Amino acid sequence: MNTLFWLGTILFILMVLVGGKKGARSFLAIFFNFGVLILTILIMLIPKADPIILTLIASTLISCISLFYINGVSTKTITAFISSIATVVILLFFIVIVTENAMIQGFGEEEAEGISAFSLYIGIDFVKIGASVIIMSTIGAITDTAIAISSPMREIFHHHPSISRKDLFAFGLRMGRDLLGTSTNTLFFAFFGSYLALLIWFKDLSYSIDQIVNSKIFSAEMIAIFFAGIGVASTIPITSWVTAYFLVKKGRK
Repeated sequence: MNTLFWLGTILFILMVLVGGKKGARSFLAIFFNFGVLILTILIMLIPKADPIILTLIASTLISCISLFYINGVSTKTITAFISSIATVVILLFFIVIVTENAMIQGFGEEEAEGISAFSLYIGIDFVKIGASVIIMSTIGAITDTAIAISSPMREIFHHHPSISRKDLFAFGLRMGRDLLGTSTNTLFFAFFGSYLALLIWFKDLSYSIDQIVNSKIFSAEMIAIFFAGIGVASTIPITSWVTAYFLVKKGRK
């Protein structure tokens, strides 16, 4: 408990020193988003509650907190919010199909011993739970990418109000290309960092490459990473188009 307190205190001090009031709001946003996540999980336990709908609502709330609470209501946050939700809705259709056909829902055999004493008949569709997990894994990266593109596009339009919609869209794509490589690599290495012990365990169990790749735990995490990467890549043109459309339309008015 003391370790968590002091680490949280150090994080808060650094965020305030670097970001000022916005840094303090960013720190509080972590707890607000955590509260939304916990509340969503509790509501999912209610009979006949749809995890997909709850996840979409939670993703909307998380996006609102991450964008509007931290950065305020402006053109850049509104366009980033619209782009983020549009990307999540588009991805959702493919996530549900892949989760069901890849059969990554539920628990893997490596987790069987730890949950053997519990009943798995909890009355919730594990396919929808698996899809919800992937959506929650992608919303943060999608929101970050959206605001990282809409913010400089707003600045360039502020300094060059006569810029055309096509050129502004092209500028957003150029910004997105710079973010794409670092964002996808961050997601990829985050997986290997958090599951390094699992990979070492696979080695101790003498798993072959085929067994590792076909492991439910490994496959589920890799699919989540791929969807997060797809979400980031899809957000770039969507955010660029939405932001360019709104800025030029507002400028003409």
